[in-house]
Amino acid sequence: MALPALTAEARAEALKKAAAVRRERGEILAQLKDGKVSLKEVLEREDTVVGKVCVRRLLEPMPGIGKVRDAQLLDELEIPGSRRVQGLGARQKERLLELFTPAA
Repeated sequence: MALPALTAEARAEALKKAAAVRRERGEILAQLKDGKVSLKEVLEREDTVVGKVCVRRLLEPMPGIGKVRDAQLLDELEIPGSRRVQGLGARQKERLLELFTPAA
């Protein structure tokens, strides 16, 4: 399937939109890393900004989680490394939240 030919104006507009989404996604991941927003709040978002993020990329900024631990957790939870947040099932989200919810 060939991509549609875009005019220069349409291309510029698409680039602006993509940059805005990347900026917002980066801000969300930074807030997650700093603890300003919880994993639960991020997973509850219904927009494509978070929905298009790979679960692996979402977990890496979490405190105490790096690339190796991230891969181990995804293997334990039987979540493919390429799975995006919007592709997670209810049970998978629940299991992720169980891991990252502090004990009361």
